[in-house]
Amino acid sequence: MKDSYGRNINYMRVSVTDRCDLKCSYCISEDRKFKEDILSFDEIINICREAAKLGISKIKITGGEPLLREDVSCLIKELRSVEGIESVTLTTNGVLLEKYAEDIYNAGTDSVNISLDCLDRDIYKKITGCDCLEKVLGGIDAAYDLNIPIKINTVLLKGINDSMDTMLLAKNRNIDVRFIELMPIGEGKKFEPMLNNKSLMIKRQYKRGNGPAVYYSLEGYKGSIGFISPLSSKFCAKCNRIRLTPEGFLKGCLCYDEGIDLKSTKDIGAAIEKVIKSKPKEHCFENTEMITEKKDMNEIGG
Repeated sequence: MKDSYGRNINYMRVSVTDRCDLKCSYCISEDRKFKEDILSFDEIINICREAAKLGISKIKITGGEPLLREDVSCLIKELRSVEGIESVTLTTNGVLLEKYAEDIYNAGTDSVNISLDCLDRDIYKKITGCDCLEKVLGGIDAAYDLNIPIKINTVLLKGINDSMDTMLLAKNRNIDVRFIELMPIGEGKKFEPMLNNKSLMIKRQYKRGNGPAVYYSLEGYKGSIGFISPLSSKFCAKCNRIRLTPEGFLKGCLCYDEGIDLKSTKDIGAAIEKVIKSKPKEHCFENTEMITEKKDMNEIGG
């Protein structure tokens, strides 16, 4: 289905929980309180069925940390059977991935995005509040051994992890490593902006995939290096997504608090159509005073 600006909206990010086993400083506030009344298994499937009827063909399962939800593998398997859904992917912090890699593989997960901001144990602990880098690396190994396509997502924080050492994960394995500009949402507003991705020069640019990443080849690397640059290279004109929060609020844009509560809506299909039709033309991250979304990223869906 196309929105009012002619963009084909075919991708929905579905956050299945706001809970997380990490405490990333740019994502979750210190006084966090997790939601109790989140969408049930059946409610998620029903919403995705209605979305598929309107042309949503790609689903990304997010959180919080989706692997904290016990039914996530069953959810993936059920979504793969929904008519019109062509791919179901998962984003995770990787802490529980080694434990559940085989389950999500058997469920039919098309690919997995793993959030990992550095390969230095001390810096990792500083960013996440947890000493579990080895668990994440074990999860990457487990997914790779199962031939699940992997993308590593690194949020760049100025003066903290700007060595970009996660790039090394693409050297000897066919893994994509993407560097993401920090968005000024929630706790992210407290950080000094990193040098924008335009200043990071790598040769041989090419574009692929369904998302906003621009990928590059690097000599001597088996994998690819990508950049997601919502601030320095605004890609709103090509945005194809909507977002569903854990409690069932459907958003057209990460930047604004506008949307519709699907959990209390009788005609879900009509509500989804309304959100798509009213999707904003562009975000306003470059002007933080205009941002109306007040929630942290874990509450919205990473």
